Amino acid sequence: MSRTAQIIWQGIGVGITMVLLIMAVVWGYKMTPTTEPCVSLEYIIEDSAERMYLTEAELNQLLLKENLYPVGHTLNLVSLHRIESTIQHHPMVRNAECYLTPRNEVKVRLTQRVPLLRVETAHEHYLIDTDRRVMEARECVKDSVLLVSGNVNPQTAATQLADFALWLQTNRYWRTRIDHMYMQSPQIVYVYQHNQPRILLGSMYGCKRKLEKMRQFYENADPQVLEKEYKEYDVRFRGQIIGKR
Repeated sequence: MSRTAQIIWQGIGVGITMVLLIMAVVWGYKMTPTTEPCVSLEYIIEDSAERMYLTEAELNQLLLKENLYPVGHTLNLVSLHRIESTIQHHPMVRNAECYLTPRNEVKVRLTQRVPLLRVETAHEHYLIDTDRRVMEARECVKDSVLLVSGNVNPQTAATQLADFALWLQTNRYWRTRIDHMYMQSPQIVYVYQHNQPRILLGSMYGCKRKLEKMRQFYENADPQVLEKEYKEYDVRFRGQIIGKR
């Protein structure tokens, strides 16, 4: 073997040895649980400027109850996965991510659930959030959302009524006028306006078209007609708006 070939093979051997040593160190680092303590726990609530439905003290109590509070415990006894899963199941949390920093700090980054509509019946009081899930109606949740009362079930609230509430949020004309919907039955639905007569929609079917007809009426009707003291407008039938005193 030539001198050049020997040098090449020696270089390859040294390189392989270095790679194996590095792999051994990295593998050993990953496999050896650290006995260093967790020094702090921080919650990062990303949407806290818009809403605040929970407190750090409440989250700490939740982890303490489940024996998961990490501060002071060695990191080999801290389960980031269980901390994340526990906080994820908090009724006000939409999403949570738990991770460890190089300084042995546990951080939890989370977002809160966002209410879309409020439901109040004779027996229940709850919210539907933007993910169309039932959400606890806590005192701290003061978001201005559509109120639906009467004969309402969670399935209808999470489908037809959620669709309507989403549409209402994006409709420039109606979003500041309608604040309450009452369901006497699936076929008898009313919407209530600020200081204006209520509107009888009938069923939810075609409700957007019915309200568009009502908007055109308001914008084009003779002022003397609008000044009449109607308590209700019936828009159930095509081509008709019936004022009721």
